[in-house]
Amino acid sequence: MSSNAFTVWFTGMSGSGKSTIGRSVGDALSARGLQVEVLDSGRIRQQLNRALGFTPEEVKTNLLRLGYECKLLNRNGVTVIVTAVSPYRDTRDQLREEIENFVEIYCRCPMEVLMQRGAGELVEKVKRGEISHVAGVDAPYEEPLKPEVLLNTDQLSVEQAVNKAVTTLEVLGRIARTETAAYTADEEEMIRQRLQDLGYL
Repeated sequence: MSSNAFTVWFTGMSGSGKSTIGRSVGDALSARGLQVEVLDSGRIRQQLNRALGFTPEEVKTNLLRLGYECKLLNRNGVTVIVTAVSPYRDTRDQLREEIENFVEIYCRCPMEVLMQRGAGELVEKVKRGEISHVAGVDAPYEEPLKPEVLLNTDQLSVEQAVNKAVTTLEVLGRIARTETAAYTADEEEMIRQRLQDLGYL
């Protein structure tokens, strides 16, 4: 079955705003008449992948299984919003190769802000030995090199972040434009120029 559905993959460290912004983008797309499913990596892990731990290989396995679910949903006309830390660049690159219509959104946020948002609790648990393999704490987080959308979430409101994400989807041709744009012509041109510089247009 051919489909114009696509996958929007939100990556970023814990507390960066992935889930909040991802759900809001999902709501915005649903309001435009798209059939949308929002998949949170943590919930999927609890429901389907409980046996997996958090070693690099197990994290990769969890994400690739999630990617396979995205492919099935896209094939059946469902646009998917994924929110997942996704710490390893090679795994994200593999997902991009395997998912036909893939858009990566990087929620970037300084560690000091993440600590204020609750990451400090994760850090303390790592120090006490209660948990391990926490991206950005005792495990790496490899920043995306060429995400379609870069959101500095310490500087943007949720509404601003959603508008930037949705505008990018319009410029990429994933969704139709609306008559009442939530962005200026200059903002659209900046997004278009960035996508051209990255090779996506």
